[in-house]
Amino acid sequence: MIEGISHITFIVKDLEKSTRFFKYVFDAKCIYSSGNITHSLSREKFFLIGGVWIAIMEGEPLTKQTYNHVAFKINDQDFEEYYQRITELQLEYRTPRSRIEGEGRSLYFYDYDNHLFELHTGTLQERLEKYASIQKEE
Repeated sequence: MIEGISHITFIVKDLEKSTRFFKYVFDAKCIYSSGNITHSLSREKFFLIGGVWIAIMEGEPLTKQTYNHVAFKINDQDFEEYYQRITELQLEYRTPRSRIEGEGRSLYFYDYDNHLFELHTGTLQERLEKYASIQKEE
């Protein structure tokens, strides 16, 4: 039986630059660094972001950007603060998709290795309720 997500791994070109990215944008807590030892495929670091285990491993980054992404939940009141963090690091910002009012707001941005991240203010329950209310109107 699946208990939940164990961890998410990102392949990054520069471990230190990506460490700064995860710490600054997400307030990630570094819980492990392999240093020059490789227990896995390459040097790696582990972080906790909101209780989620995130791993970064040194390697060749993605060659192109896609809409595949990981979304983290944020409070709506923190939306502008996170927008500032993204702009301060001069990260590439992706214009959000069109939204139905009430499903939450999102910030989409790429890291240095073409991974797309989203910071979202809504919840699954809110989105499902909004979609259901629209379907009733039609």
